[in-house]
Amino acid sequence: MDRPRPDGGAALPRLAELDDRVRQLRRVHDEFLATGETGAARGLVLESWRRSLAAGVDPEYAKVPLRLTGDDLNRLRADHPLAPAMPVIRKLLVAEAADAGLIVAVSDAAGRLLWVEGDRGLRGRAEGMLFVEGADWSEEVAGTNAPGTALSLDRPVQILGAEHLVRQVTPWSCAAAPIHDPDTGAMLGVLDVTGGDEVALPQSLSLVRATASAVEAELRVARILGRSVPARTAVDPQTPRLEVLGAHTGILAGPDTVHRLSLRHSELLVLLALAGDGLTAAELAVALHHREVPEVTVRAELARLRQVLAPVRLLARPYRLGDPLDTDIGLLRIALARGDLRGAVTAYRGPVLPQSEAPAIRELRADLHHRLRAGLLRSGDADALLRFADTAHGADDYEVWLASLRALPPASPRRPQVEAHLARLDASLR
Repeated sequence: MDRPRPDGGAALPRLAELDDRVRQLRRVHDEFLATGETGAARGLVLESWRRSLAAGVDPEYAKVPLRLTGDDLNRLRADHPLAPAMPVIRKLLVAEAADAGLIVAVSDAAGRLLWVEGDRGLRGRAEGMLFVEGADWSEEVAGTNAPGTALSLDRPVQILGAEHLVRQVTPWSCAAAPIHDPDTGAMLGVLDVTGGDEVALPQSLSLVRATASAVEAELRVARILGRSVPARTAVDPQTPRLEVLGAHTGILAGPDTVHRLSLRHSELLVLLALAGDGLTAAELAVALHHREVPEVTVRAELARLRQVLAPVRLLARPYRLGDPLDTDIGLLRIALARGDLRGAVTAYRGPVLPQSEAPAIRELRADLHHRLRAGLLRSGDADALLRFADTAHGADDYEVWLASLRALPPASPRRPQVEAHLARLDASLR
């Protein structure tokens, strides 16, 4: 008897049960194609089969489109936020998969395969069904498969043999898990292992999920240390870095230390970091307060900041920083100036110090958000739009979600999600 699962379906089999389950699935698959119904398929699989058929997938043969080639593929891979995590994926998963005769694939948030690595012989066989870099393996194009279904459901998925809808894919099995931005929660892509029936064993999905979690942790650490920055933007790892995008208070990270600043110290440091020639106490008072305050109040705040600011020196007359300081705001501005919207979305983990009421911070916050949003709406870049829309600061932005829908190809696995979200926003606006 199949073991129950929390999702209401049945668990995939253990090793001793695998051959029997593979044979049973072939009969279940034939029954479904003949009648449109079956009581023996897992609920997750049956729902995916129905979605795939409704999208027009031919179960006898599905022609998978190659969405990206050449320079377009290379640019997207170079700019993608998962690119810095590929060494972790190779270390934890690809090397082991290659030894076991398996393939590892990584997709973007729109469902396109960006990296396909692992066993060379198996990759050669996979090319026959166009499981290659640049191809779109969404449910709506290729039918039920782990990376496409994981993307549609935003959850880990395993697909065994004939649980694939399309016959040419039924000799394969796969296990996949989404990877999310550690700060915003936006889906960055999907990590997948593909191979023979053994991929359907529980340990395969556990390994994929563990690797996805390790990637998210690596992205979080890399950002704190200033290693993950928009593409083509270089930073010196020895230069202290201030993080204030999407943060209630700033984080000041040096080569060997990380400090959480108070909100007032965060505001002061942002203003000083962006004012190359410095600011007087009077100018800082205007920038920080809604009402006039004595300059001595600002000087006292600066004195307290100086005590916690090491390794950055604070100079006076006018007040300015005596040492270089990188900021996530500066990197975002560079990306926007270059028209590098994917890099800008990667850098933008939320509005500047969202709890700050300082007039100058509020103005800066609105300006940066508007510039990034306007650029995205003009771009028609589905991957960048979706990574913005999936965040807390994009969740209620109707125009961004509508632009995402228009930018997605007809067969994208994200279309049903985007359409449903737009319908909810429509209902809330009535």
